[in-house]
Amino acid sequence: MSNLVAERNGISGQGQERRIAPTQIAHFVVYTSRFPEMVAFYRTLFDLRSSHEDDTVAFMTYDEEHHRIAVVNVPDLADRPEGTVGFHHVAFTYATLKDLLETHARLDALGVKPYWTVNHGPTTSMYFRDPDGNRVEMQVDNFDTAEEGIAYCRLPEFAENPIGVDIDPADMLQRLRNGETEQALKRRPNIGPRGMDDFPR
Repeated sequence: MSNLVAERNGISGQGQERRIAPTQIAHFVVYTSRFPEMVAFYRTLFDLRSSHEDDTVAFMTYDEEHHRIAVVNVPDLADRPEGTVGFHHVAFTYATLKDLLETHARLDALGVKPYWTVNHGPTTSMYFRDPDGNRVEMQVDNFDTAEEGIAYCRLPEFAENPIGVDIDPADMLQRLRNGETEQALKRRPNIGPRGMDDFPR
């Protein structure tokens, strides 16, 4: 059985055991010495409500889960130096392009601006930095099914440009309001080769 067929059948590549996968990513937690600023940032970014909050920890959510994001107050932490290893970012998926673009408009009006907005091909994405420099991605899937997204990633045009094409969310929202379809707006143009040197760090 090929690895691809095994993956589709839920069997790991290490043997014939059936893979037991998590049902979801439940939450993420950040430690910070900028507690008020970090709580305010995430509350604004995702329009969160607190399920519990005191001077040491804030558990916040945007849905039925008890918390999706937790911020923990730890005094006197050193900032992480640029160019060190670690997770690069965490990503959140929106249901529609309209939801993503309307969220951008809400945040832009509050002065919260992404440092990068891009159509990767499989997703249309916006990236933000929190007050500690951690990166958060907001995205929408550009294809109706996971299979279509995977198939796109196997195309030569994605191989020559796995980074994507920069976008203007405000312009896209206006075009959407003027009647262009989400499907048309999510289609990534082919601009030729683009490499990791163009990936904001």
